[in-house]
Amino acid sequence: MIISPSKDFLSLVRLTLLALLAGGIGWQCTAQQAADVLVLSNGDTLHGKLVNEVAGKVTFHTESLGDVALSWDKIKELHAGGNFAVLDKTVKQGRKKHEDHIPTGTLDVQEGAVTVRGKDAPAPIPVKNAEYIVDAVVLDKQLNHEPNIVTGWNGAATAGATLVQATQNQYTVSGALGLVRVVPTVSWLDPRNRTALDFSGSYGKITQPAYTVGGVTVAATTTKSAIYHADAERDQYLSRRFFALAQTAFDHNFSQDLELQQIYGGGMGWTIFSTPRHEADLKATVQYEKQQFISGGAGTNQNLVGSTFSASYMAKMKLLTYAQNLQFIPSYNTPRAYSASETNTVTFPAYKSLGFSVGTIDSYLNDPPASEPPTKRNSFQFTMGLTYGIKSKY
Repeated sequence: MIISPSKDFLSLVRLTLLALLAGGIGWQCTAQQAADVLVLSNGDTLHGKLVNEVAGKVTFHTESLGDVALSWDKIKELHAGGNFAVLDKTVKQGRKKHEDHIPTGTLDVQEGAVTVRGKDAPAPIPVKNAEYIVDAVVLDKQLNHEPNIVTGWNGAATAGATLVQATQNQYTVSGALGLVRVVPTVSWLDPRNRTALDFSGSYGKITQPAYTVGGVTVAATTTKSAIYHADAERDQYLSRRFFALAQTAFDHNFSQDLELQQIYGGGMGWTIFSTPRHEADLKATVQYEKQQFISGGAGTNQNLVGSTFSASYMAKMKLLTYAQNLQFIPSYNTPRAYSASETNTVTFPAYKSLGFSVGTIDSYLNDPPASEPPTKRNSFQFTMGLTYGIKSKY
């Protein structure tokens, strides 16, 4: 016996299929309507998602092309349905108290102007003045929240080593770690605070094995070198360029008979300029400084009141990154006990986050105690090693 499906059952299946098909078409239509639209100056149209606009470069994401970066002169129209914030470079921006002046909403860009569709929307903003267009959620995160203690850090870690086995045996290991976190962590908002941590160190030994000459045994000798530096600084910005700071620093230099130099102080700083390629700062502090020496004994230890005057510069180029720091540390209660230092580092990118760095560290200590052999006032290091770039997003 053959059982055939009833007409009612077939009708139900047909209606179900039609409903599913209509729902799929409706979903596709909704998705297409939700997509942002970018019309190029040649008439071509892209459908996708506006990512952001930074200093005249619009990043637009499409399924087929990925992220596309275009300047405003290549764009005829742009229609974005998300909630975006527009930062007008003619209006003071970047701190929490100015948040109400930042328009947010959906966007339409036509005839060289950005129109924000939202509550209390301003008049159309010329694209030349729309310095940044960013997601409103990202803006809120950067303005009203702080990264936790382990996020938002950027910097580099460097390691190097030398090993020699000959008449004398020699080895040297060196390393450095530098970390900086600026809050907000984006360049399109004025900084609120900055925290910097630095460490550098070098340790080595030269060993001359015992030997016999004419029946006389010469004892083995060992020469050690050890230089360490660590510092921390917290900057609190009073404006885009001026900031108050607190800092501490610790130094050990075996070759200069310096067991430990401790510095605790605070002062003011000025950012001369800060661009994606160049940055320079000047700083001045008032501080307490304590110096402890290895061979001089307790009588040579010094408690000093002084300052640190410093200048730092960084240049980021395509083929290298250059960093320089200069410091002069006078003492007011013991004028002869001043010191100075200069560091220079050049890093060449190699592969992804890896690079190769070379540098110099020059330190001068004017008033070391008398010792045998006589202590030189100047200490110079040339360093090189493999560098790993550290980037922590927030």
